[in-house]
Amino acid sequence: MDKKDLFDAFDGFSQNLMVTLADIEAMKKQVQNLLEENTSLRIENTKLRERLSQLEHETVSKSLNQGKEHLENIYLDGFHVCNSFYGQRRENDEECVFCMGLLYRE
Repeated sequence: MDKKDLFDAFDGFSQNLMVTLADIEAMKKQVQNLLEENTSLRIENTKLRERLSQLEHETVSKSLNQGKEHLENIYLDGFHVCNSFYGQRRENDEECVFCMGLLYRE
């Protein structure tokens, strides 16, 4: 190989290295953008999970309160809501200790 061929080979190799370096820089920038987006999405996901948990807790509380209200209405209509006599009419609207314990326990 003569000197000109050797110089041309080095020149071509140098050009290939420059192109490869530019590709690496572009890939590096793309990875950086992806990492930033990933971090942003993780933060958003955490906030959404917290909000979802809060809403689920509120929904459970509401449904428990609504269930208790329905039982109170049934009891006020003159029917038992306790396990022992559920659905039976309370005679003379007398209070039932079991129903009261169920309705007003904490």
